[in-house]
Amino acid sequence: MAATPTPTVSIPQTAAAGGLLFTQPPQTAAASYYKIAPSNPVTFGWNFTSVLVYPTSLTIQAYCQSNGNTYPIGPTGSNGVLPGRATEVVWDPYEYDIMPGAVPLAAAEYTLRINDDRGANAPILGGYLTPYTGTKFSLYRPQQYTPLESWSCPGCSAAIESSPVVRSASIALFATVLIMFLSGFNLLRRIV
Repeated sequence: MAATPTPTVSIPQTAAAGGLLFTQPPQTAAASYYKIAPSNPVTFGWNFTSVLVYPTSLTIQAYCQSNGNTYPIGPTGSNGVLPGRATEVVWDPYEYDIMPGAVPLAAAEYTLRINDDRGANAPILGGYLTPYTGTKFSLYRPQQYTPLESWSCPGCSAAIESSPVVRSASIALFATVLIMFLSGFNLLRRIV
């Protein structure tokens, strides 16, 4: 039995490196914020640009700047691995967060990372997908509603009292009042 020949792709020497152009969230958005709450899935969508050799799979992750953890993005159980021609992923941060054994998500800023089956440190080659790290987003946990009349801020007054700005303003106010008092006293003394 003869072996089936593997098709080869001819990539021109002048071919640009492949990349991703994000469509969701729109790249015009200054910042994207997503809730870690039930029934709040997040959709990331993209188009391939200059890719001549499509990957077998894509690995999609969220890197958290504040704690250094990397979290898989994708349907539960996908471990962040999608088919190589996928152009979107729907992720439910809440479902991930409550999964047994999952590292809890932080309410923080993240960088979306996407790479092909060659890995995150793959060299940049014409026609092949370049590892992507160009989208930033933030996750937050919504808080329970508190009516204004029952809201309090423990520590707010202590923070204000210990603030160097407040201390400087207090000293400036005291000096101003003292100068006004002495000037007024001097003026009264001349009149009498």
